[in-house]
Formats: sequence, C-alpha cells, structure tokens
Amino acid sequence: MPSHTPSAAPAAADPSLHLRADGISFTYPGLAADRRVLTDVSLVVPAGRPTGLLGENGSGKSTLLRVLAGDLHPDAGTCEVPGPVGMLRQELPFGPRTPLAGVLADALERSRRLERELITAGEELAGGTAAAAARYDHVLAEATLADVWNAERRAEETLAGLGLADLPGDTPLGEISGGQRERLALAHLLIARPTSWLLDEPTNHLDDEAAAFVSGAIAAHPGPVLIASHDRAFLDDATSAQLDLDPAESPLGEEPGGLRAFTGTFSDYLLARYEARDRWEHRYRTEQEELTRLREVARDAHTLGRESRSRAEVKMARKFFADRNALRVSRHVRDAEQRLAQLEQDQVRKPPAELELTHLPDAPRGAGQVQLALADVAVEGRLAPVSLALSAGEHLLVTGANGSGKSTLLDVVAGRLAPTSGTVSRPRSLRIGHLRQDDEPVPGRTVGAHLRRAAGLEEDEQPELFGLVHPRDLSRPLETLSRGQLRRVMLAAVLLDPPELLILDEPTNHLALVTATRLEAALADWGGTVLIASHDRWLRRRWDGELLELGDTDVHSARPAGVRRTG
Repeated sequence: MPSHTPSAAPAAADPSLHLRADGISFTYPGLAADRRVLTDVSLVVPAGRPTGLLGENGSGKSTLLRVLAGDLHPDAGTCEVPGPVGMLRQELPFGPRTPLAGVLADALERSRRLERELITAGEELAGGTAAAAARYDHVLAEATLADVWNAERRAEETLAGLGLADLPGDTPLGEISGGQRERLALAHLLIARPTSWLLDEPTNHLDDEAAAFVSGAIAAHPGPVLIASHDRAFLDDATSAQLDLDPAESPLGEEPGGLRAFTGTFSDYLLARYEARDRWEHRYRTEQEELTRLREVARDAHTLGRESRSRAEVKMARKFFADRNALRVSRHVRDAEQRLAQLEQDQVRKPPAELELTHLPDAPRGAGQVQLALADVAVEGRLAPVSLALSAGEHLLVTGANGSGKSTLLDVVAGRLAPTSGTVSRPRSLRIGHLRQDDEPVPGRTVGAHLRRAAGLEEDEQPELFGLVHPRDLSRPLETLSRGQLRRVMLAAVLLDPPELLILDEPTNHLALVTATRLEAALADWGGTVLIASHDRWLRRRWDGELLELGDTDVHSARPAGVRRTG
C-alpha cells in the first residue's frame, strides 16, 4: 500500500531529516495508464542541501510536490518527509477578513508552543526519570531545529525582506494585492520554519532583493528544501543539486519513468544535461547501426543461394561464407545471432523528440530605419513619462520593479492602451507581434484552430509550429493546457503572422527552463526588432543590447526614463 509518513525531526545531524521517496507513481483520474503523470520516481533530498526540481511543462513537478506534501496519494510507492512539512501555496488558508496580524500570529504559533513545552519538560526533569530526560531532549531538538528563540526577530526580518513591513497589522487580506498575498504566503512559511520545505515557484512577485533574501533563508535552513521554479538565476543562487523529471536514457524493454539526479547549480545542470542527451542520441544511433548489420548477417546466413538475390549480393555472400572451415563459419553466424538477440534486449529506447524552438520568422529588411518613437509617454497612475526611439533590428529590454509600468508601456507601444500624455510614432503598416504576460485561453477553441486563425489558414491546412507545439496537441482545447503549454501556443501564434516588431512581456514565464534558455538564444541571433519586458535575472545578466530601466512605483515622477547600452 502506498504511504506518506511525516516523521518528527529530532536533530539536524539525524539522517531521518533526509526527504526520501521510493517508486512513486501517480495518475490523475480519467487519464489512461500510459499517460501516467509520475512513474517509479525515487529520490533523496538531503537535509541542508537545497535541491531544484526540474522538468518540461507537464512533467509532473507540481504533482510530485503535492504527493510529498501529502495532498495526493500515489498509486504506488512510499515517501518519508520529515515533519512538519511546509508546502508553499499561492493562497493562504485564511478568509479575506483575516488581518495580517492574525496571519503572523498563526505563523508564530508553533514556536510559542514549543517554548511552552520546553519549559514544562524542563520542570519535569526534577523528577529524575529517564522518560522525563528523553522528553526534554526530544523537545529541545525540535525547538532548536525550529529556531524558536529567534522567531520574533525572524518574523520582523522576513516581513522586511519580502517588502511587507509597511503593511499595517490590521489590514484585511482581502484588501491587499494578489502579489502581496503570495509574498505573505511565503513569509508565513519562513516564519513558521517547518522542517521540510516544498516550494513551488517561490520567487513569483519578488524583486531582486527579496529573491536574495529568500535564497539566504534557504541556505540557512538545516532541513530538506525542494524547489520547483522557472527562475534560473534563483536556482543558480539557491540550490546545490538538481532532480530532473524529463525522459532519460533507459532500456527499450522497461517502462520509462523515474528521474535523474545532478550535483551542482542550475548552470552545472544545463551543461550536464546537454552532454547526457548527446550521449543518449549517440548510443541510440550506434546501436541501431549495429542492429542493422547483425540482422543482415543473420539474414544472409539463411538466404544464401536463393535465386532471387542479385549477382552482387550472391558474390558478397559467397565471399562471406567462403571459408574452408565450415565449423568456424557456423560459429561466426551463431555468435552474430547471439549478439543480435542480446542487443535487441538491451538497446536503449529512442530519445523522444524535444520541443525546441526551430527558428524565428525571417527578419524584415530595413535595418537602421526608426520603427518606433515615444516622447514623454505616460499613463496616469501606471507609467511615468518615458521617451525612447527604436530602430529596425534593435533589441530593447525593459526592466524595473513590480508596479513600475513595464506591461503598461508594452500595451501602449502595441496600441492596446492609449497614453494619458505624450506621443507615440510608428508606421501604420508596422506589423506588431505582442505576447502578453497572461494570455487567457479562448473557451471552446482548439490549439489547431487558434494557430490556423493566427496564420489566416483554412481548416484543413497545417500551421507551422516552430518546434513550440506538439502536433499531437493540435486537437486539444486550449483550456486543457498547462500554463507552460499555453504559453508556447500563444508564442507560436504571434510568430505565425511574421512581425516586424516583436513585443514580449515576460516571455520566459511558465516556460520550462531549457526551453526558456533556447528561446533567449534564438532571440539574440534574430535580426528583427525586439522589445522585451522582464524581471528574469538570468535573462538580464546575459543581455547584450539596449536597456530601459523604469523607475520605482512613483509613477508621478516628471523625469523621463532613458535608454542605455549594456555590455
């Protein structure tokens, strides 16, 4: 029977603090057995070694975290997660009228309880019994692991580190923004300091300083930490091991599944993953060539002398078998057949075709011509005055804190939003492709219908997929896609009407990490005009183009933002 066993955490040096799973399989109701989400997944997350959980969109990262948290019961397998277990959720289990002070008190409740229990256990030591001593040692170990003596200071530092310190304690949850609520959920986990941390996209709505604060808190935590994130820079900073759920090299006769473990940062993982994929593809090609050769040897041994064979084939066969020692010939054929049988049994399965951005549309001509000019453009309450000029072929990255107006600026450039003041100049014929930050699926529309509509194709025509969409998904309704899969479809739709100006709002959001890295490489080589807004530190650190950094949330500033060159 599958089981989930949260175990008490007595001491940081105890091996029982390691998070373990063995043979986990899980299928959501309604899915066929061969579309199982998780298959035979085994893993160890050592205490004190923060670990990244990686995989393509739909590979089962969030499902695995929910299984480890005890929210889902696996079809097979067992897991041991040192308790208490902290699962980061986007929404806290409190009503909209709950004040922030109530959330903070709940986060501190365990530390305060452990302090009381420790006092009681200390008083019981006067009895001198072995049971009292064991009880005291157990509570002391748990209190030490939870760092109860620094709980109040930790709460203050966490609220400040996540940009929540200025919110009054009597503010109801229903009156703060969605981003603030997500940060508060993360703050609740860090303040409560459970033993095991399961973090699903912990850096959503975090600026650089807040992300660095969380990375430091993870490094200081003595228990196991498992992180699923699309934030590559954060994974590089915060983790020292990686678990990959994507398909790996495995024998053809075995059911694919499991995961691969990598030591090192995300950057180390990227290099190791590419090398492992190359080795897999090389082994598969080599084995298939050897299988073909051995099958020909076996076939020739049984068809020698048939009149239907060509003269050249007969000549080759006679040469092969023209050995005076018939026993040696027989042994040679028998050995080849044995090697063939063994190789057919041991051969690796074919590497699955990876979704990989094949290309971007051909870049339009006219490099150097000004395509876009903004003069003191502002949107009241949302965007401070901005001035910029963008010529054909230039690439511009827009950065800035949450609320500084990045998406607003892109909506103005794309013509979706009229500015309150200032002027926008662009040719009327300019073809603009705009990938918005959170495009919603059109109800009732399939992937194929959406892409054909974007490309202006008839119902029986096949749209170009750019390596972003699986052909098997063309008949799927958009509503059934994961956020990452929907993101790919929306990007493909933008590219199908080849843009002269490509506007991308947080293009790496929800994309699998390897896919995001390949997209950035393709954009860097593209000769068209690109305008990107992103908080992605990985992208920003590697950007080699123009940069526009918007100011803070003081959108009433009269000073226009300017463009500067990076690198």
